[in-house]
Amino acid sequence: MATEVANMLQVPYETSDSNSKSSAGHSQTLKKSLIKTSPLKILDPGRSKLTTVETKRIISVLDETITKIELISLLSHTVEFLDDLSTILGSELMGALKEHEQLSNNMKTLLTQLKGEGLLKQEDGRGDLVGTEEQIHRLQLHQQAVKSSIRNILRLFQADPLASQAVRDEAYARDLSSEMFIKGFSEFRGFLFEKLLTSPLEEKEKIQFMEEISLRDKKNTETIAALEAELAFLMVPLFFWVQIMKKNAAIRDLKSHLLHLEKFSESHIQRTKQEAEKLQKGELRVSQAKCDKIQQDIHQLRAQLSVLITENRESELALRKKKYKVEMEIENWIQKYDADMGEKQTEYEEVHAVYTEEKAQLAELKEKYAVLKQEYSQIKEERRLSQEKKERAERELAIMVRAATHIQAFWKGYLVRSLLKSKRKKKGKAKKSKK
Repeated sequence: MATEVANMLQVPYETSDSNSKSSAGHSQTLKKSLIKTSPLKILDPGRSKLTTVETKRIISVLDETITKIELISLLSHTVEFLDDLSTILGSELMGALKEHEQLSNNMKTLLTQLKGEGLLKQEDGRGDLVGTEEQIHRLQLHQQAVKSSIRNILRLFQADPLASQAVRDEAYARDLSSEMFIKGFSEFRGFLFEKLLTSPLEEKEKIQFMEEISLRDKKNTETIAALEAELAFLMVPLFFWVQIMKKNAAIRDLKSHLLHLEKFSESHIQRTKQEAEKLQKGELRVSQAKCDKIQQDIHQLRAQLSVLITENRESELALRKKKYKVEMEIENWIQKYDADMGEKQTEYEEVHAVYTEEKAQLAELKEKYAVLKQEYSQIKEERRLSQEKKERAERELAIMVRAATHIQAFWKGYLVRSLLKSKRKKKGKAKKSKK
């Protein structure tokens, strides 16, 4: 790219005779300005590392997406050789992959069934389901289950970097379409990384620089075309040989200028390579320092691990002793429980025998009580009847006494009236006899 840009950096020359003399001085001034400003460096990013959190997050998301795509593209191969990778994957990942295999088989079976029934149409590489809502819902549920399974597998791979790297090392088993997609996505990541390293001002300067280069190239092309036309026109008449020589001199200047630009671009490329090598060496030194630090951390963590193992063994021994003691106590409690339950069972049997006997007596007493209750009811009924009879007799006697009393009072009154009447008659007869 640098060579093409260098080829495009050409300075236009005027066709007039008055300006042809100053072309050499102008080219020298341009070469000095190009060496000072280093125009090819404008096309490179202004920074080598991302500085903002947002850009780092974007690149991190792209890297994580590429890793997930690599894992997803190797899922079928991983499931096929699951037994060979069992020691690396672990039990949880093995279970998740087996479940995903089962869900995938169910999905394939359902799709085969729908294709056989003519309910699945494929147009432009896309499958459209034509059927009842129940069938569409069923297919959507299977799709959702497969998606959830893939998310779960990626989550487990993210928690286990060793297993993730082991699966990604099986890249030879990836199909061509997946490889091309991952390659394209990686190129997009590199392009976006370069874009994020470039600030808006640098981008504007690049665009302006490219426009200037295009304008210069257009002017130089027009100048060369005009010169070639003039040269073709002046080839025949000998009168114009002087002008042809001038034009040839201008063309030589242009070629020398292009040669200088090529040399400049080559030196710039060489400097860029040297800077890249220096940067690589620096990165290697930083990486070596990080590796040494990580190695120290590993030794320290191993020491901590040995201390923790010793502490855990001591703790395990104490817990085993405590467990043995608890087991002995439990055994004693069980024996005591068995003895107490034996005594309680004997006591229960005795109480149950007494209960059975008393229950029989209670049944017998209930029968006697029923008979006595019936007799009591009869006696009570007889007493009630006799009481009613007695009360009725008393009422009749009271009525008769009251009637007798009335009769006696009426009779006494009648006797008194009769006696008084007889006395009046006697008095009247005595008065008549005296007269």
